[in-house]
Amino acid sequence: MSEIKITLPDGSVREYPSGITAHQVAQSISEGLARNIIAAKVNGQVVETSRPITTDANLTLLKWEDKEGKNTFWHSSAHLLAEALEALYPGVKFGIGPAIDNGFYYDIDFGDHKFTGDDFAKLEAKMLELAKKESAYIRKEVSKAEAIQYFTEKGDQYKIELLQDLNDGEITFYEQGNFTDLCRGPHLPNTGFIKAVKILNLAGAYWRGDEKNKQLTRIYGITFPKKSELDAHMLMLEEAKKRDHRILGKDLEIFAFDDDVGPGLPLWLPKGAAIIELLEGFAKKTEKEAGYQRVKSPHIAKESMYIKSGHLPYYKESMFPPMELDGINYYLKAMNCPHHHKIFAATPKSYRDLPVRYAEYGTCYRYEQTGELFGLMRVRSLQMNDAHIYCTKAQFEAEFKAVNELYLKYFKVFGIDKYVMRFSKHDPKKLGQKYINAPELWLETETMVREVLVNSGIPFIEVEDEAAFYGPKIDIQIWSAIGREFTLATNQVDFAQADRFDLYFINEKSEKERPLILHRAPLSTHERFIGFLLEHYAGKFPLWLNPDQVSILPISEKYQEYSEKVLNVLKKSDIRALIDDRSEKTGKKIRDAELKRVPLMLILGEKEQTDNTVTVRKQGGEDLGSMTIEAFVEYVNAEIEKQLN
Repeated sequence: MSEIKITLPDGSVREYPSGITAHQVAQSISEGLARNIIAAKVNGQVVETSRPITTDANLTLLKWEDKEGKNTFWHSSAHLLAEALEALYPGVKFGIGPAIDNGFYYDIDFGDHKFTGDDFAKLEAKMLELAKKESAYIRKEVSKAEAIQYFTEKGDQYKIELLQDLNDGEITFYEQGNFTDLCRGPHLPNTGFIKAVKILNLAGAYWRGDEKNKQLTRIYGITFPKKSELDAHMLMLEEAKKRDHRILGKDLEIFAFDDDVGPGLPLWLPKGAAIIELLEGFAKKTEKEAGYQRVKSPHIAKESMYIKSGHLPYYKESMFPPMELDGINYYLKAMNCPHHHKIFAATPKSYRDLPVRYAEYGTCYRYEQTGELFGLMRVRSLQMNDAHIYCTKAQFEAEFKAVNELYLKYFKVFGIDKYVMRFSKHDPKKLGQKYINAPELWLETETMVREVLVNSGIPFIEVEDEAAFYGPKIDIQIWSAIGREFTLATNQVDFAQADRFDLYFINEKSEKERPLILHRAPLSTHERFIGFLLEHYAGKFPLWLNPDQVSILPISEKYQEYSEKVLNVLKKSDIRALIDDRSEKTGKKIRDAELKRVPLMLILGEKEQTDNTVTVRKQGGEDLGSMTIEAFVEYVNAEIEKQLN
C-alpha cells in the first residue's frame, strides 16, 4: 500500500498508509486525543473522522473547543432531534436542520399535532435516551433516483423538493439509529458524544423563507458534551437577557428606532451621541499618536467607481439600489476604501512618503435583509472606525504588527480579556471566481500575515476559504464579560486595489511601484461596538465613557443653590454631571441613579454646604466619604487616567 504525507497544524509531517482515517491518525498520537476528536479538516474541508484519506493532506483534528467542531456537534444534534421527533410523533415531515452560532434548529411539519413548550421535557428525554445508544452516523452515497424513491415512499415532500436542486454524484444520506436524512455532513462518530440537551424555544418559519409556502414549526435546541457546560450556558443566557443591548439602550436612553425613519436606521439620542463623541475622541487621539492622517469622503459615489473597485457586481446585493442623476447611477457608500484610494491618488507619492495612513469615521450604508436586522448588531446605517494604510512590502510587517498592537491596546482599555484572531485564507480552487486570480501574491501575503501573527505571539486560528476577494484578512473574535462571542472587526491585506485604481509611488530607483494596502477597523462600527459594550458592561459604562459621570443629589431644595455651585465647578473641569432636583427622598434618588448606571453620586446637605464638601457614593453602594470639591475633581481625573492607560 502506498504511503501518504500528513501535515499537522504545527508543521510536522508524518507518513501513513493511503486510506488512513483522521481517527487512526489521532490514535497514533495518543488514545486521549482519539477519544476527544469529533471531526477533522482535510485540506480545508471538514469531514468525519472515519473518512479515508488517500492523498497527501493538511490535517487538523477538531475537538469540541474548535468552531468547526461545535458546528459538527450541533449539526449531528439536529439529526438526533429529528430521530427523537420521528419516534415520538410518527409521520412528521422534515424541512432543514442546520447548526447555527449557538446550537441548531429543525423545521418540522407536525401535521395535525400541535407541538408546544409542554413537550420540551419529553423531547429532551428521548434525545438523551437515543444518544446513550451510541449509534454511529453512517454516510451513504445514493443516486438521485434512489433518494427520490426513498422520500416518496416515506411521504416527505420537503426532502423531495430539496432533491430537485441536486445532481447525481452529490447526494448523500446519513443514518443513525432508525433515522435517515438527506445531508452533506459531516457528523460526529456516534450519538454518544452528546451528553446534555436543552430545547430552547419555538418559532414559525415559512418553508424556504417564502410566505406563500406552509408555515413549519422551527425547534431550536443546544447540546453539550458535558452537563456542567449546559448549566453554565443556561446561566449565561439568563444573564444575557438582563444585558440585552436593545433593552438597555432603550432604558438608558442611548438609541431608538422609528418606523418613519426605517428599519435598521438607528437614531442616537443625546446620551448615545455623547458616547460616540467620547469613543471618536479616544480613537482620534490614539490614531494621531500612531501617525494617522484624518480624511473625509462623501456619502455617495458614481457606479463606475464601485465597478473599478470590484465591489460591483459582487457586492451589489448588500448595497442600496442606485439613484439616477443626469443618466448616471450613484450608490450610497457601502464602504470607505474606494474613496480613500482616490484620496491617495490625488497627490504624487514618493517612497519617502510611505507609509501613508488615512483614517475616517465614515458613515456607510448596507442593505441588510429585514430578517437579518438585529438591534445595533445588524443595521443599515453604520459609522465605521475605518483606516487604510499604504505601504511598501518592506514596511508591511511593522505596519501589520502595529495594527495588531492597536487592537491589544483597545482590548485592555475596554476590559476585553478573551479574544482570538481568525486568519482567513483563500481557496486555490476558487481563484478567478471568488478571489482575485493571483496565486503567487496570495501565497506571499498569507505567509507574511502568518509570520507577523506568530512573531507577535497573538492567539490565532487559520480558516480556509473566508478571505476577502482581494487578499487575506484577520477577523477579530471577542468575548463579553458573560462569555458571549462577537465578531468585532477585521484587518485585511489588499494586493489588488492598487492595480485597479492605478495607485503607485516612486521608489528608490525612480520607478513606479504598487503599494500594499491594509484595511483596518479596530473599534468596528459605533453601532456594533456600543451594542457590544452595553452587554459587556451591563450598561455600567466606565467613568471616562459614561455620558453622565456624576449625579448630584441635594437632600432638599434648600441645597439647590449649593448643588448648582458644585455643578459649575464640575463643568469647568469637563466632568459631566447633572442635578436631581426632584422632590423625592434621597433613597429614591440614589436608587434611580443606580438604575441609570451613573458611576458617582454626590449627596449634598447641611454639613456639605457648611464645609464646602461633597459626600461621594459609587455605583454599587461603596461610600467614599466626604471630600472637598477640588479633591473630588482630582479623584475623577485620576480614575479616568487609570482607565485609559
